[in-house]
Amino acid sequence: MDLATLARPQLNRRDFVKIASLTVAAMGLSQALNPRIVEALEQVSPAKPPVIWLEGQGCTGCTESFLNNLEPSAVSILLDTISLRYHETAMAASGHQADKALHDTIKAGGYVLVIEGSIPLAQNGKFCTIAGKTFVDIVRESAKNAAVIINVGACSSFGGIPRSGPTDAVGYLFRGKTLHHVFDDVGNKPVINLPTCPVHNERLVATIVYYLTFGKAPEMDSYHRPLAFYGKLQHDNCARRGQFEARRFVTDFKDPAQHGRCLILKGCKGPIAFQDCWERQWNQRTNYCIQAGVPCVACSQPEFYQDTSPLYAHDYDFGVK
Repeated sequence: MDLATLARPQLNRRDFVKIASLTVAAMGLSQALNPRIVEALEQVSPAKPPVIWLEGQGCTGCTESFLNNLEPSAVSILLDTISLRYHETAMAASGHQADKALHDTIKAGGYVLVIEGSIPLAQNGKFCTIAGKTFVDIVRESAKNAAVIINVGACSSFGGIPRSGPTDAVGYLFRGKTLHHVFDDVGNKPVINLPTCPVHNERLVATIVYYLTFGKAPEMDSYHRPLAFYGKLQHDNCARRGQFEARRFVTDFKDPAQHGRCLILKGCKGPIAFQDCWERQWNQRTNYCIQAGVPCVACSQPEFYQDTSPLYAHDYDFGVK
């Protein structure tokens, strides 16, 4: 990326149309809404809605996924569509300046709060401490004045991989499949979960733009996941479904004759995974797990990772022995 791109003063209308088209396609909305979304983005662009992005117990994979967005680029989104006030990885400020930016934004209120990483509760939250504060306290303080809360990735949605460790890690609203209201005192506001490990950048961009356009969360399921992304079953839309029905399974990854067969016997959790990875794909719609010959690990589900590991073990009863 060259410096000219970083220095570009603002998004042009073509960029707004790209973001609007992405949102319409991702959310399954009518193309007739394109002008409305473009207009909403143009109206908010000068004000640049503030965003606080917190990072808890995680690997920063969701940040990496978002920064890999190319159409439009993450730089365009960060500099021209939203005002990223606090992000420990992507922000230029550090130390006391970073703390002040966070404090001032919280005090002003009305921001979009993005949470990445799980929230560890063990030992009074001391497993994750930033600038002398536990992540539990940082989340509670940041959530109170937020307009909307978006949990990105499996960890902040349901606890994710850290939930299998000793830290008593939970998501913002869920401990696995169970509602877990750690933050009852932060008021009634939309909470949106965008699981998978990591979050898909298109899902995050479309969700933010949808909220900016309509002022509300999209239609969601019982796990607070947008139905547009998590309303369909991987197994029902898998390109290898015919192989499943014909009972042609991969039993040996080394056997080239088994290439393209169903991965159920190698631990694929597609029959319980609600997501649209098969349609959205990753790395600018290049590929996704099953297409690359890797079993679906159901990282969109509250069961991940604690109840779906070992990942390559056929330990779910999908009617196949």
